[in-house]
Amino acid sequence: MSSKKIYVVDDDPMYLEMMKDHLSKIENFETKTFPTGESCLDCLDEKPDVVILDYHLNEKVDTAMNGLEVLKKIKVQDYNIPVIMLSSQESYAVAAKTISKGAIHYVIKGDNSFVEVSDLLQKILAERAAH
Repeated sequence: MSSKKIYVVDDDPMYLEMMKDHLSKIENFETKTFPTGESCLDCLDEKPDVVILDYHLNEKVDTAMNGLEVLKKIKVQDYNIPVIMLSSQESYAVAAKTISKGAIHYVIKGDNSFVEVSDLLQKILAERAAH
């Protein structure tokens, strides 16, 4: 089985490192991290299998795109890339908005989010391999 390219986009370097460390324990995942949506968009031509994208990306750099803006641009460039949105917001409205813009799932950051993301990744990739 060839390795699957997973992009993780978050402006929190510690969270990025923790997610990358967690995903590195899963066989056949090649994880690439990005501190901004713009840096992720610059590498979309490398065809990631899944993008994990934080909703709040402009907390450190005011001019940076937020997660919803990045999601829209990903979907314009390649609609078929599955995007999992991450947020610390426990808001149905935010989750619904991200799903309506093309995200396939919304994960609330917390104690269980790393396990939830890795389970989702395996499910998404298995479904895509079956088609």
